[in-house]
Amino acid sequence: MTRITDPLAALKRVTLAKKAADPFAAVSPGKPGLEVSPMAVPLPVMPPLAGVEIATARAGFYKYEREDLVLMRFVEGTSAAGVFTRHGVGSAPVDWCKKQLAASKGEDVRALVINAGCANSFTGKPGADAVRRVASAVAKRFDCRQRDVMAASTGVIGVLLDDAKITARLPDAEVRLAADSWQAAARAIMTTDTFAKGATATALIDGVKVRINGIAKGSGMIAPDMATMLAFVATDAAIAPGALQTLVNLYTRGTFNAVTVDGDRSTNDTLLLFATGQSGSPKIHRAGDKLLADFRDKLEGVLLDLAIQLVKDGEGATKFVKITVAGAESAASARKIARTIAESPLVKTAFAGEDANWGRIAMAVGRADEPMNRERMSIKFGPLWAARDGLVAADYSEAKMSAYMKKQELEVSVDVGVGRGHAVVWTCDLTKQYVAINGDYRS
Repeated sequence: MTRITDPLAALKRVTLAKKAADPFAAVSPGKPGLEVSPMAVPLPVMPPLAGVEIATARAGFYKYEREDLVLMRFVEGTSAAGVFTRHGVGSAPVDWCKKQLAASKGEDVRALVINAGCANSFTGKPGADAVRRVASAVAKRFDCRQRDVMAASTGVIGVLLDDAKITARLPDAEVRLAADSWQAAARAIMTTDTFAKGATATALIDGVKVRINGIAKGSGMIAPDMATMLAFVATDAAIAPGALQTLVNLYTRGTFNAVTVDGDRSTNDTLLLFATGQSGSPKIHRAGDKLLADFRDKLEGVLLDLAIQLVKDGEGATKFVKITVAGAESAASARKIARTIAESPLVKTAFAGEDANWGRIAMAVGRADEPMNRERMSIKFGPLWAARDGLVAADYSEAKMSAYMKKQELEVSVDVGVGRGHAVVWTCDLTKQYVAINGDYRS
């Protein structure tokens, strides 16, 4: 299948804007008082997508005034696919979606309900019953089956979902369903996010123009393994559920599974992909169909765009860092080494302090417990060599390194000298603000 060889180059819309262009993001609707990330990305205008209607509402999961509920209605015949957390605790909405997608085989999914402010995780049978009651209420309003309704939640773990808050707002939300509410939905699912996250693209399938829209939320507890992370992507292309599932499995690997903020996986990680079939393009049954070539590239671009926005909104983050590992025994080994570097508190705090402490990089490589050759290992910061062939680089310059570390976007490249395995992970720095945000999370 076609892959993006330089994914960052494809993200022409992702900028280093000091403040998001979205006027609603000047003050975070996620949690009052949070400063907008210095790497905030403007929320794009996402055009209506045939076969999808969206409404937002305030269910009251927060003490302060904000919308915290999203309702999506899909046209009959919509295909769906999903990738979910493999976290041992999991959550009631994750369990629900996995079960219903298995039962329906991803065919004819009609609705999605998302709430922020309550994760409904580690809540046992009462939590599962709450999700079922929400799905039942939506199914009755939309004249469909319970299994045709997907659900997702984000917020505090261990708190039972008060489903009555959701069902009470369904009549009002249904009346306000509209095709142009993607931006409002992106804001409503925020928690400690400082800016709303969205991406959009247009692709061609057999000469027919199709659209892809996506929204996501996440700022901390980000280290997906399929962070608190939710992502919802829809297209008006006609793609069979099996092909859709193959695509979401394939492109999650190098996007959402290649970013980390703090190394903590969430109990609620959910990525759902919907295809309404309303564009008029021919129906595709195989993910490898040559007619999907452009669509595959654009879908991967949208997923990567959203994933990188999660990192740029990392709680307290001031640096965006690309970690590249080459010369590993395998791609899996390279990913593990890159992830170990990206999640090391010592490495991340060095980034925050603008300190090119390459010894911490070497330390992280060694403790990944993957094959490596110390005598051949090399480390670069951007274009600058820190170490070559197991020794400090002959042309190492502390002054040049210090100047480089003041950049907002950084790149670290490591070659471990044992093979041809390669991987990229995107991460951010670790600052005092991360501690402040999480120390005050439930206050």
